[in-house]
Amino acid sequence: MKPPRVTPNTMYALEATEYAQRHGKFMEFHQAAYQAFWSDNQDLGNLEVISGIADGVGLDSADLVRDLEEQKLSSVVMGQYQEALKYGIRGIPTFLVGNLLFTGAHPYGVFQEAMNRVLGAGEEAAS
Repeated sequence: MKPPRVTPNTMYALEATEYAQRHGKFMEFHQAAYQAFWSDNQDLGNLEVISGIADGVGLDSADLVRDLEEQKLSSVVMGQYQEALKYGIRGIPTFLVGNLLFTGAHPYGVFQEAMNRVLGAGEEAAS
């Protein structure tokens, strides 16, 4: 992975992901956007980049761009954001494992330790 040259405004990417989910292409879009940002160093805040990703996964990019320009999914994404804040989520990605909440990319060992704690606590409670 290459570090991004710019930190994009991710509103387009979040709204486009919601669009993709509604059209049965969530995982395809998500993976293509991840590739575009981390491997190809593309700006996910650029409508042309989002349009190209949409085309690449078989979405109607013209329809998507129209929805983004008209902010048709903004309220949905902002509603999701507000809900996340209620749960103490302040960043993406955020992981909830048992009662452990942590944000950001972490090495595999962090996830393994979190799972061990949760599974260990479950075994103790069952005893």
